[in-house]
Amino acid sequence: MIKVLFVCMGNICRSPTAEGVFRHMVEQLDTGRQISIDSAGTHAYHVGNSPDPRAQDAARKRNIDLSSQRARRVSADDFIEFDYVIAMDESNKYDLLSICPSGYEERVHLFLDFAEVNESEVPDPYYGQGRGFEIVLDLVENASAGLLEHINKNH
Repeated sequence: MIKVLFVCMGNICRSPTAEGVFRHMVEQLDTGRQISIDSAGTHAYHVGNSPDPRAQDAARKRNIDLSSQRARRVSADDFIEFDYVIAMDESNKYDLLSICPSGYEERVHLFLDFAEVNESEVPDPYYGQGRGFEIVLDLVENASAGLLEHINKNH
């Protein structure tokens, strides 16, 4: 079993979107591979809350349901449990590495390192307006395909 944890700051926009998209992709492709998928935040701002309604609406338009997810904060144990701890941006990667137990640093990655895009970070749509959540979905879908390809090739 391969375990993947997606991480953003509050775990209500980007990381639950990534969790939902990646889970949907794994289920749709039915690779026969056992993959456990979760998400968390580096901060405890929204622990217990559902994903942002705007993230849910944007995902629902692509037949992805985020409604059952609840925000939680990442813990040091996550680095031991998960094979991949995927940060949405450099700031969250830095925060993750600051709590990562020694010897598990190689499990921390930037999500867009698996994508074929010019961007290096998934932008936070929380305070933005317009197409922010759709842009996040586009980037997350691209990176999810790359991550799944990476997992299939390396495991």
